[in-house]
Amino acid sequence: MPEDIHFSAEHGLATIELDRPKALNALTLDMIRAMHPMLDAWDHDDTVKAVLIKGAGGKAFCAGGDVRAVYRSIVDDLDGKGPSALSRVFFFEEYQLNHAIHAFSKPFVALLDGVTMGGGVGVSIHGSHRIATERLMFAMPETGIGLFPDVGGGWFLPRLPGETGLYLALTGARLDAAGVCALGLASHFVPSSRIEGLEAAFATTLATTESGRAAINDVLDRMSEKPGPDPLAPHREMIDRCFARNSVAAILDALSREAEAGSDFARETRETLLGKCPTSLVISFEQLRRGRALSSLAEALTMEYRMSQACMAGTEFFEGIRAALIDKDHAPRWRPSSLAEVTPELVERHFAATGDLEFTPA
Repeated sequence: MPEDIHFSAEHGLATIELDRPKALNALTLDMIRAMHPMLDAWDHDDTVKAVLIKGAGGKAFCAGGDVRAVYRSIVDDLDGKGPSALSRVFFFEEYQLNHAIHAFSKPFVALLDGVTMGGGVGVSIHGSHRIATERLMFAMPETGIGLFPDVGGGWFLPRLPGETGLYLALTGARLDAAGVCALGLASHFVPSSRIEGLEAAFATTLATTESGRAAINDVLDRMSEKPGPDPLAPHREMIDRCFARNSVAAILDALSREAEAGSDFARETRETLLGKCPTSLVISFEQLRRGRALSSLAEALTMEYRMSQACMAGTEFFEGIRAALIDKDHAPRWRPSSLAEVTPELVERHFAATGDLEFTPA
């Protein structure tokens, strides 16, 4: 069993603790491989009525997948010519875990206390209960590192109110507890000072109640609070107006017009988009456009696995990770360097079947 993930089960409550605080609890392949069979076992264990997942260290729930390890497996071992064995299996097994959480038959409760991004969203958003604290910092920042909002982003983001999902996908905007609760990304708000008591209440109530779902709901009804006003509320109409366009270029044009009319929010949003990877912006736009028409999370994950392997065979992910995490110069040199250079053929390659391995739920 990996040292950076811990499992326990007592009084009807099974607990998963992600324990890589120095890495903000980023998911490794070993952690994914430990978690999935435990989840399957608990789903068939009548003594387990609910599962709780949390992060150690007080700073993060989970900051994402271990993309640095994926980067190293290709750059160091294959001279940058991917995909690698790790990049093939990491995304595949991560997505299988995401789907297993979605299909889990009992309450799956995530404590979103601190940084929650990317892969951390994937091991929480598909569960039944997602509890935000005032320390939450939520984001899907993948367009800034040459990727796209995966772990089911093509499923849950297009189903958010209006065009907020596309806004989050393209900009990587950060949300607090009030923001995620307003959009339904979190189901409840509980102050961090009450988390220890919340966990104890879950265990006590589960021990005396046959229905795990009724027990979890009862505790949350008693201990959750209103998180405050939605920070995006003043901008929702503009987001819907600007992001309901037929291309990323058209979104930028719409934001430009709003900025010229005096909107600082539109100007800042446009500047943010111009700093992202052009290829990532276009494939993410297409991902959410296609995702809106899909009928299941499994279909979205099949699409995203194809996209992930196309990214591993390209250049932008490696440049994004280099700039953000390796050299830390925060000056990526994207190729293509502009939206106009991102051809339809390049986009379509990200959605083509991989040939040797296609995603299937475990």
